[in-house]
Amino acid sequence: MKQLTLVILTFFGIQYSSAQINEFGLYLGGANFVGDVGATDYIAPNQLAIGAIYKWNRSPRHSYRVSLTFAELEGVDKNSDDPSRQLRGLEFNNQIIELSAGVEFTFFDFNLHEGGFVSTPYLSTGISATQHDDFYYNSLGEVTSNDDTNIALGIPMIIGFKALVTSNIILALEVGARYTFSDNLDGSAPDAEELAQRRFGNLNNNDWYMFTGVTLTYTFGKNPCYCGY
Repeated sequence: MKQLTLVILTFFGIQYSSAQINEFGLYLGGANFVGDVGATDYIAPNQLAIGAIYKWNRSPRHSYRVSLTFAELEGVDKNSDDPSRQLRGLEFNNQIIELSAGVEFTFFDFNLHEGGFVSTPYLSTGISATQHDDFYYNSLGEVTSNDDTNIALGIPMIIGFKALVTSNIILALEVGARYTFSDNLDGSAPDAEELAQRRFGNLNNNDWYMFTGVTLTYTFGKNPCYCGY
Protein backbone atom coordinates (compact mmCIF):
# COMPACT_ATOMS: atom_id res chain seq x y z
CA MET A 1 0.00 0.00 0.00
CA LYS A 2 2.85 2.41 0.77
CA GLN A 3 4.42 1.73 -2.62
CA LEU A 4 1.08 2.26 -4.36
CA THR A 5 0.55 5.53 -2.50
CA LEU A 6 4.03 6.66 -3.48
CA VAL A 7 3.40 5.81 -7.14
CA ILE A 8 0.10 7.72 -7.14
CA LEU A 9 1.66 10.78 -5.47
CA THR A 10 4.61 10.67 -7.88
CA PHE A 11 2.23 10.43 -10.85
CA PHE A 12 0.20 13.45 -9.79
CA GLY A 13 3.39 15.32 -8.94
CA ILE A 14 4.72 14.75 -12.46
CA GLN A 15 1.43 15.83 -13.98
CA TYR A 16 1.45 19.02 -11.95
CA SER A 17 5.10 19.84 -12.66
CA SER A 18 4.60 19.26 -16.38
CA ALA A 19 1.63 21.59 -16.77
CA GLN A 20 1.98 22.99 -20.24
CA ILE A 21 1.75 26.39 -21.87
CA ASN A 22 -1.51 27.26 -23.60
CA GLU A 23 -1.98 29.43 -26.66
CA PHE A 24 -5.16 31.17 -27.75
CA GLY A 25 -5.57 33.61 -30.61
CA LEU A 26 -6.98 34.59 -33.97
CA TYR A 27 -6.58 33.37 -37.52
CA LEU A 28 -6.88 35.75 -40.49
CA GLY A 29 -6.33 34.86 -44.12
CA GLY A 30 -7.90 33.82 -47.37
CA ALA A 31 -9.65 30.75 -48.74
CA ASN A 32 -9.93 29.21 -52.18
CA PHE A 33 -11.70 26.16 -53.59
CA VAL A 34 -10.44 23.38 -55.88
CA GLY A 35 -13.08 21.12 -57.37
CA ASP A 36 -15.37 20.70 -60.38
CA VAL A 37 -16.31 24.39 -60.68
CA GLY A 38 -13.95 27.33 -60.98
CA ALA A 39 -10.18 27.60 -61.11
CA THR A 40 -7.90 24.76 -60.04
CA ASP A 41 -5.00 26.78 -58.59
CA TYR A 42 -4.12 25.37 -55.18
CA ILE A 43 -2.75 28.52 -53.53
CA ALA A 44 -4.91 31.37 -54.79
CA PRO A 45 -6.91 32.89 -51.89
CA ASN A 46 -9.90 34.86 -53.15
CA GLN A 47 -12.25 35.01 -50.15
CA LEU A 48 -11.81 36.05 -46.51
CA ALA A 49 -11.23 33.39 -43.84
CA ILE A 50 -11.31 34.29 -40.15
CA GLY A 51 -11.32 32.21 -37.01
CA ALA A 52 -9.96 31.32 -33.59
CA ILE A 53 -7.29 28.80 -32.60
CA TYR A 54 -6.20 27.11 -29.37
CA LYS A 55 -2.99 25.13 -28.83
CA TRP A 56 -1.71 23.05 -25.93
CA ASN A 57 2.06 22.75 -26.16
CA ARG A 58 2.70 19.20 -25.03
CA SER A 59 6.48 19.44 -25.58
CA PRO A 60 8.98 21.66 -27.44
CA ARG A 61 8.38 19.50 -30.52
CA HIS A 62 4.62 18.96 -30.67
CA SER A 63 1.30 20.56 -29.75
CA TYR A 64 -2.38 19.70 -29.86
CA ARG A 65 -4.49 22.28 -31.65
CA VAL A 66 -8.18 23.06 -32.18
CA SER A 67 -9.50 25.74 -34.53
CA LEU A 68 -12.84 27.17 -35.63
CA THR A 69 -12.81 28.98 -38.97
CA PHE A 70 -15.47 30.88 -40.92
CA ALA A 71 -15.00 31.38 -44.65
CA GLU A 72 -16.67 31.53 -48.03
CA LEU A 73 -15.73 29.24 -50.89
CA GLU A 74 -16.11 30.65 -54.40
CA GLY A 75 -15.89 28.95 -57.76
CA VAL A 76 -16.09 30.87 -61.05
CA ASP A 77 -15.59 28.94 -64.27
CA LYS A 78 -14.53 32.08 -66.15
CA ASN A 79 -11.50 32.33 -63.86
CA SER A 80 -10.32 28.85 -64.85
CA ASP A 81 -7.53 28.10 -67.33
CA ASP A 82 -9.67 25.27 -68.72
CA PRO A 83 -11.43 26.41 -71.95
CA SER A 84 -14.32 23.96 -71.38
CA ARG A 85 -15.01 25.46 -67.96
CA GLN A 86 -14.81 28.98 -69.34
CA LEU A 87 -17.39 28.03 -71.96
CA ARG A 88 -19.64 26.35 -69.36
CA GLY A 89 -19.71 29.50 -67.20
CA LEU A 90 -20.94 28.13 -63.86
CA GLU A 91 -20.25 29.85 -60.56
CA PHE A 92 -21.14 29.48 -56.87
CA ASN A 93 -20.53 30.82 -53.37
CA ASN A 94 -20.70 28.52 -50.35
CA GLN A 95 -20.54 29.65 -46.72
CA ILE A 96 -18.57 27.23 -44.53
CA ILE A 97 -17.79 26.76 -40.85
CA GLU A 98 -14.86 24.45 -40.13
CA LEU A 99 -14.04 22.80 -36.82
CA SER A 100 -10.62 21.20 -36.91
CA ALA A 101 -8.54 19.26 -34.37
CA GLY A 102 -5.10 17.76 -34.74
CA VAL A 103 -1.43 17.61 -33.84
CA GLU A 104 1.31 20.07 -34.76
CA PHE A 105 4.94 18.94 -35.11
CA THR A 106 7.84 21.39 -35.17
CA PHE A 107 11.07 20.86 -37.12
CA PHE A 108 13.12 22.26 -34.23
CA ASP A 109 12.61 22.67 -30.49
CA PHE A 110 10.17 25.52 -29.80
CA ASN A 111 10.88 26.18 -26.14
CA LEU A 112 9.07 29.31 -25.00
CA HIS A 113 11.19 29.70 -21.84
CA GLU A 114 14.74 29.80 -23.15
CA GLY A 115 14.57 33.53 -23.76
CA GLY A 116 15.43 35.41 -26.93
CA PHE A 117 14.10 34.86 -30.42
CA VAL A 118 12.61 31.38 -31.03
CA SER A 119 11.27 30.19 -34.38
CA THR A 120 10.66 27.00 -36.34
CA PRO A 121 8.83 25.57 -39.35
CA TYR A 122 6.05 23.11 -38.51
CA LEU A 123 3.63 20.57 -39.95
CA SER A 124 0.11 19.81 -38.75
CA THR A 125 -2.61 17.30 -39.55
CA GLY A 126 -5.73 15.87 -37.96
CA ILE A 127 -9.42 15.81 -38.84
CA SER A 128 -11.92 18.51 -39.77
CA ALA A 129 -15.70 18.80 -39.93
CA THR A 130 -17.06 21.46 -42.29
CA GLN A 131 -20.64 22.66 -42.37
CA HIS A 132 -21.59 23.93 -45.82
CA ASP A 133 -24.65 24.96 -47.82
CA ASP A 134 -26.37 22.24 -49.85
CA PHE A 135 -27.34 23.17 -53.42
CA TYR A 136 -27.35 22.03 -57.07
CA TYR A 137 -27.56 23.55 -60.55
CA ASN A 138 -30.85 23.60 -62.42
CA SER A 139 -31.25 23.09 -66.17
CA LEU A 140 -30.27 26.72 -66.78
CA GLY A 141 -27.04 26.34 -64.83
CA GLU A 142 -28.35 28.43 -61.94
CA VAL A 143 -27.55 27.64 -58.31
CA THR A 144 -30.64 26.18 -56.61
CA SER A 145 -30.65 25.79 -52.84
CA ASN A 146 -31.96 22.74 -51.03
CA ASP A 147 -32.53 24.95 -47.96
CA ASP A 148 -30.28 22.66 -45.98
CA THR A 149 -26.68 22.23 -44.84
CA ASN A 150 -24.36 19.24 -44.85
CA ILE A 151 -21.26 18.23 -42.90
CA ALA A 152 -18.14 17.25 -44.84
CA LEU A 153 -15.38 15.45 -42.96
CA GLY A 154 -11.85 16.09 -44.12
CA ILE A 155 -8.12 15.86 -43.47
CA PRO A 156 -6.19 19.11 -42.97
CA MET A 157 -2.58 19.17 -44.19
CA ILE A 158 -0.78 22.29 -42.96
CA ILE A 159 2.73 23.66 -43.29
CA GLY A 160 3.78 26.82 -41.52
CA PHE A 161 6.44 28.91 -39.81
CA LYS A 162 6.06 30.44 -36.36
CA ALA A 163 8.10 32.76 -34.17
CA LEU A 164 7.94 34.18 -30.65
CA VAL A 165 7.78 37.93 -31.29
CA THR A 166 7.36 39.03 -27.65
CA SER A 167 7.46 37.15 -24.35
CA ASN A 168 3.79 36.14 -24.77
CA ILE A 169 2.93 36.65 -28.45
CA ILE A 170 3.51 34.10 -31.23
CA LEU A 171 3.10 34.98 -34.90
CA ALA A 172 2.71 32.22 -37.48
CA LEU A 173 2.28 32.06 -41.25
CA GLU A 174 0.68 28.89 -42.59
CA VAL A 175 -0.78 27.32 -45.72
CA GLY A 176 -3.26 24.50 -45.25
CA ALA A 177 -4.94 22.17 -47.74
CA ARG A 178 -8.17 20.42 -46.75
CA TYR A 179 -8.98 17.17 -48.50
CA THR A 180 -12.68 16.48 -47.93
CA PHE A 181 -14.69 13.29 -48.16
CA SER A 182 -17.32 15.14 -50.17
CA ASP A 183 -17.71 15.97 -53.85
CA ASN A 184 -20.57 18.40 -53.35
CA LEU A 185 -19.12 21.56 -51.82
CA ASP A 186 -19.57 23.08 -55.29
CA GLY A 187 -23.01 21.55 -55.97
CA SER A 188 -21.69 19.18 -58.64
CA ALA A 189 -22.76 15.93 -56.95
CA PRO A 190 -26.10 16.29 -55.11
CA ASP A 191 -26.88 13.32 -52.87
CA ALA A 192 -30.59 13.02 -53.63
CA GLU A 193 -31.37 10.27 -56.16
CA GLU A 194 -33.94 12.46 -57.90
CA LEU A 195 -31.11 14.90 -58.67
CA ALA A 196 -28.74 12.27 -60.07
CA GLN A 197 -29.09 13.75 -63.56
CA ARG A 198 -27.68 17.04 -62.20
CA ARG A 199 -24.33 15.48 -61.27
CA PHE A 200 -21.32 16.40 -63.38
CA GLY A 201 -17.55 16.63 -63.30
CA ASN A 202 -15.15 13.95 -62.09
CA LEU A 203 -17.20 11.96 -59.60
CA ASN A 204 -14.09 9.98 -58.57
CA ASN A 205 -12.32 13.06 -57.16
CA ASN A 206 -13.45 14.77 -53.98
CA ASP A 207 -13.30 18.50 -53.29
CA TRP A 208 -10.40 20.42 -51.77
CA TYR A 209 -10.15 23.88 -50.27
CA MET A 210 -7.20 25.91 -49.04
CA PHE A 211 -6.55 28.36 -46.22
CA THR A 212 -3.59 30.75 -46.46
CA GLY A 213 -3.02 33.20 -43.63
CA VAL A 214 -1.54 34.14 -40.27
CA THR A 215 -2.26 33.31 -36.64
CA LEU A 216 -1.54 35.58 -33.71
CA THR A 217 -1.69 33.77 -30.37
CA TYR A 218 -1.19 34.75 -26.74
CA THR A 219 0.59 32.28 -24.44
CA PHE A 220 -0.47 31.67 -20.86
CA GLY A 221 -0.22 28.99 -18.16
CA LYS A 222 2.47 27.41 -16.03
CA ASN A 223 6.02 27.02 -17.28
CA PRO A 224 6.37 23.50 -18.64
CA CYS A 225 8.84 20.89 -17.51
CA TYR A 226 9.46 18.97 -20.73
CA CYS A 227 11.17 16.16 -18.83
CA GLY A 228 10.73 12.74 -20.33
CA TYR A 229 9.18 13.88 -23.65
